Amino acid sequence: MQREESTRVVIGAGDYSNNPGWIETQESELDLLNGLQWQARFDESSIRAILAEHVWEHLTYEEGKKAAETCYPYLMRNGYIRCAVPDGYFPDKAYQKGVQVGGPGPKDHPVHNYKTLTSMFEEAGYQVRLLEYCNEQGEFIYNDWDEKDGFIYRSKRFDQRNAEGKLGFVSLIVDAIKWEQS
Repeated sequence: MQREESTRVVIGAGDYSNNPGWIETQESELDLLNGLQWQARFDESSIRAILAEHVWEHLTYEEGKKAAETCYPYLMRNGYIRCAVPDGYFPDKAYQKGVQVGGPGPKDHPVHNYKTLTSMFEEAGYQVRLLEYCNEQGEFIYNDWDEKDGFIYRSKRFDQRNAEGKLGFVSLIVDAIKWEQS
């Protein structure tokens, strides 16, 4: 079991490593819906941060809530999940076609917006801080965040498709914080 106070975990790390010093995992070894895998690997309140870049959209709303509940006991007080998913309010037709259910991208994408993702995490007991998102009018809203707290490539600052002041690909990015009163 991990006992290091600053344990930070990447869910669905893929083939790239953008977060040095983080524990990188794949679904086969740490499934968001398998509490037994979490219990076997981590002590309660032992994880400082969980990073999930373009993972949560492969879950239904109810599965996403269950995944958030699975992670909750393993996060330290004020620990967080940094979660990035495709943004259902981004007003680019090609982008939406690529991320929609049945589109040319993965076929299992429920497309979230800031309301659904926020609600999912709040129902699981988290406080949510919106980092990057589009509102209902398609206006992109950016709140400063530190990549050292969890690097998200598919973001305004780091995705190469966003150049010369024009957004080509964005993510809905939130920090879902385990907040408990002392």
